[in-house]
Amino acid sequence: MSLQQRIEGDYKQAFKANDRAVVSALRMLKSSIKNREIEVGRELTDEETTEMVGREVKRRREAQAHYVKGGREDLAMQEANDVAVYQRYLPEQMTEAELNQVIAETVASLQAQGPKDFGKVMAAVMAAVKGRADGRAVQASVKQALGA
Repeated sequence: MSLQQRIEGDYKQAFKANDRAVVSALRMLKSSIKNREIEVGRELTDEETTEMVGREVKRRREAQAHYVKGGREDLAMQEANDVAVYQRYLPEQMTEAELNQVIAETVASLQAQGPKDFGKVMAAVMAAVKGRADGRAVQASVKQALGA
């Protein structure tokens, strides 16, 4: 079963159960995926769909931060609920120890010397963790590992 089929199945199930929050979140996600398919002119692969879900999670977290800053706790909670729904469709996130292990191996394999090699290390680490770690967490850990 593809990821899009899973999302569609969960959407139908939530609709039948009259779970309005999940229906709303999945409707927005399906819409984003459909818009992307129209842009590229074909159906998205599971990898591309996972990437879209990750983007939506990032957008919702940013919106949540803005709502909290603006004193709109009700809207911030709605965004947090959407994130919780979307995370069901993302690969399991890496622990900090696993991430640090990947970074250490990458630094060693690239023979990175310091902050000047930050770009090379970031590119390699992001390719290795692909969707399993937050970019900001990776960036902070790579800076720490390189002494930047």
